[in-house]
Amino acid sequence: METYRKVKKIISSKKVTDGAGVKINRVFGFYELPMFDPFLLLDHFKSDDPADYMAGFPWHPHRGIETVTYMLKGIVEHGDSLGNSSVIGMGDVQWMTAGSGIIHQEMPKSELFGIEGFQLWVNLKSDNKMCSPAYQGIAHEEIPEVITENKVKVKIISGEYNNKKGPVKGIYADPKFMDIVIPPNTTFEFDTNTEDNVFTYVYKGNGMFAEETNVNALHVVLYEEGDKIKITSGKEGVGILLIAGKPIKEKIAWRGPIVMNTEEELLMAFAEYDNNAFIREKN
Repeated sequence: METYRKVKKIISSKKVTDGAGVKINRVFGFYELPMFDPFLLLDHFKSDDPADYMAGFPWHPHRGIETVTYMLKGIVEHGDSLGNSSVIGMGDVQWMTAGSGIIHQEMPKSELFGIEGFQLWVNLKSDNKMCSPAYQGIAHEEIPEVITENKVKVKIISGEYNNKKGPVKGIYADPKFMDIVIPPNTTFEFDTNTEDNVFTYVYKGNGMFAEETNVNALHVVLYEEGDKIKITSGKEGVGILLIAGKPIKEKIAWRGPIVMNTEEELLMAFAEYDNNAFIREKN
């Protein structure tokens, strides 16, 4: 018998400053460990004031994780130690497997349009933390969209829905990442793997989640175990990120942009960075 997932916890995003002075809403992060396992952090950046975001995220390292940047509005330029250089625009996705080590920057290119987007950090298992780094830049036209009979729009970045698969391939954590917009006063159901950790982040509008809780924008809903979720949008509709993945259940040692399993591994990573020995290989 299939069971609907109930709401386990609702968390309100918090205003923080990161990078070189970018103002963002931190949905969850270090202090919520290991609640969202295998996910480590979710940031939502949104502003029409260039002073809030133009300083960007200058060159910095990552190791032991995958980072996902998804843009709804604005333009960001990416560069990294693998030699990749790209522009991430409206609807585009950057999926970066840091693995053994990558150094990159993400810098807004224009003050004219404002900005809105998300960055998700996905943990890697201990066996994969030192894998070869990789980068996938996905243009918005490559992302399939399913429109259901009741006009719900489902953009599939990774994972599968209604026999359509997202364009992101070959990623270690293999999570599901979807952008779902539900019209006003509409019910949407989504099947989930029972063993997955599942959450939805409301980035606009509001709705009833699991038929029991009204949730407004800038809040994240973490679910209990079950086979499917049910959402009914409010009078203005609701836009959500639906993200799911299998928990890793390993120790986490985390400092800044590097996430390993032990303090010794962290110390080694920062020592290598200080001694220009951080980059193990280039693909």
